[in-house]
Amino acid sequence: MNDLYQTVFVIERSDDVAAALRAVREAIASLGYDRFILASLSPVRDEFVERVYWVEGDWFDDGSLVDPDTYMRHCPITRHVLATDEPFFWSKTRSSKGERYEVVRRPKGTGIHGLQIPIFGRTGLKGAVSFGGEKIDSSARARFILEAIGAVAFRTAQRLLEGPGTSATMRLSPREREVLRWIAAGRRQADIAVTLRLSERTVENHLRRARHRLGVATTAQAVRAAIQSGELGD
Repeated sequence: MNDLYQTVFVIERSDDVAAALRAVREAIASLGYDRFILASLSPVRDEFVERVYWVEGDWFDDGSLVDPDTYMRHCPITRHVLATDEPFFWSKTRSSKGERYEVVRRPKGTGIHGLQIPIFGRTGLKGAVSFGGEKIDSSARARFILEAIGAVAFRTAQRLLEGPGTSATMRLSPREREVLRWIAAGRRQADIAVTLRLSERTVENHLRRARHRLGVATTAQAVRAAIQSGELGD
């Protein structure tokens, strides 16, 4: 239990995103979880997922980056947080008919399994944290540990990524900002690739990472968010 207290302390007191992520990663790995996602939610919006704060691991087994749109499209089980105020286990299995997500009492068998934790604030549901893996510990002890880590990780993500001292340049790399500047200037991706001597696929990857870091679903939204935050002003 002392290890849990130490992990929570490190995450909560961290002023560095990388250090907080490392603490979460190391803690959940001992329980068989190798991926996690933290997202802010808005029950009154059709989009539901407002922003993806942190993502760890290959959630969709194809190396794709996770933004609000892909998260909702690929992981419909997320909406179950509207029907409960308790953490719940889930399983994702594959068959000839495709992927199937379901809420389960206790994960078993092959596939990806996990625990989803609703996060509540003064105004109600604020977000959710989901941990996943192929061979997870689903005991009561593991659930208690993950609930504690998930809650403090969510608060830390909000503080570091949305707090008044957060710098937008901490979220985008120089190349991501450069590509967004060209998009804002009206250039096509093919033209940007030629100008920067990159492949079109690399340009698209930079744009996807920028959307992911900014927590938006489209490139147009990424440009708008970057302009509003001052990232493209230099």
